Amino acid sequence: MASTVIKSGTVVTADLSYDADVKIENGAIIEIGPNLSGDATLDASGCYIMPGGIDPHTHLEMPFMGTYSSDNFDSGTRAALAGGTTMVVDFALPSPDQSLLEALQMWDNKSTMAHCDYSFHMAITWWGEQVFNEMETVVRERGINTFKHFMAYKGALMVNDDEMFASFQRCAELGSLPLVHAENGDVVATLQQKLLSEGNNGPEAHAYSRPPEVEGEATNRAIMIADMAGVPLYVVHTSSEQAHEAIRRARQNGIRVYGEPLIQHLTLDDSEYKHADWDHAARRVMSPPFRDKKHQDSLWAGLASGSLQVVATDHCAFTTDQKRTGVSDFTKIPNGTGGLEDRMPMLWTYGVNTGRLTPNEFVAVTSTNIAKILNVYPKKGAVLVGADADLVVWDPNKEKTISAASQESAIDYNVFEGKHVKGLPRYTLSRGRVAVDDGKVVPQQGHGKFVNANHSKPSTRRCRPGRN
Repeated sequence: MASTVIKSGTVVTADLSYDADVKIENGAIIEIGPNLSGDATLDASGCYIMPGGIDPHTHLEMPFMGTYSSDNFDSGTRAALAGGTTMVVDFALPSPDQSLLEALQMWDNKSTMAHCDYSFHMAITWWGEQVFNEMETVVRERGINTFKHFMAYKGALMVNDDEMFASFQRCAELGSLPLVHAENGDVVATLQQKLLSEGNNGPEAHAYSRPPEVEGEATNRAIMIADMAGVPLYVVHTSSEQAHEAIRRARQNGIRVYGEPLIQHLTLDDSEYKHADWDHAARRVMSPPFRDKKHQDSLWAGLASGSLQVVATDHCAFTTDQKRTGVSDFTKIPNGTGGLEDRMPMLWTYGVNTGRLTPNEFVAVTSTNIAKILNVYPKKGAVLVGADADLVVWDPNKEKTISAASQESAIDYNVFEGKHVKGLPRYTLSRGRVAVDDGKVVPQQGHGKFVNANHSKPSTRRCRPGRN
């Protein structure tokens, strides 16, 4: 098969930076060094050659609140590639009493349109003997070793503490990693009804119904339950100092817990909900909601210090028309925003260009750390011989102003509209195939493959001593 050489760039990994060419053949990196030659050449002059991004938190074509998120595995993975992301991890969500394997088949069917590689987390949305038994099949035979638990969305996706503890114990038996959406669903439901009864039905009430305290309490509770179950924990969309503080304290005490802030929470704040235009505010309704700016400093500090490990998007895009189903009742506004295409440019602009992160830390929090947590490193998240050629040639001087008019996502707006970013992909490669060429997406529907995260090699995950 023909070979491709990325020439004259600087290789940047989570650990080091050095000048080298990278040679690719049969979808993998076969050589790294000076003065390489091949059948085709990509010019990386003035650019960084980095592992392609991995977004571990997406919801493509997700059924939620009576509708479906508008980006599917076609538009969603095109958006990912446009922004330098070469792998997404979506969530298979069983309906109440539905088999985990049946739900997984539904997501398998959706993912055939993917332009880049992907994997799944399995959600635990109900509990029973069938779920207990099928969790082993999901891990051993389907290569999925992460299980998501919603502590919010009472009456829908929410699991109770006893169910969560039982599931965490099962994860410990299987060597798997539980994930939590950490908000106190009971308190949220009560606050929602109180606000509505007082006549507060607009998008701003969404944020009032989910204050940082409900996230901080649930995060601490999930950590304690995981510790009692003898299993590590991954906290998705960590958005507040209260939640970060719980994670930081647990890690200082030797508890293995990971935190995942979103690019939205790092760069946008709750003033968006006070906008005079109802549509503008509703488009930004997600859970947890945007926070007061003071929380952003905590999240950035966590990424720099290592107490938070991964930056994701929770990409769950609903159109303006879909959002308008909650015009007179904020609890009916579908929760979710976009971000797949903008995660890496926004993080580079507001992280690396401001000095908050080094280029190496950028690679760690966008790719390498999550590859290790999910047990797919060094197949993914690495610039190493033998690794998949999921690479981004990053031009630190390439600029644009973010606009919905030019995005790949199927929704009709962008929460980062008007933001000027500096640092964009010159090329994005998915297993060696050039999927973005000088900023233009070169689509190939169906190119994406499922990434198996089974236990063919030792996991990097360990709980604290005495809890194994």
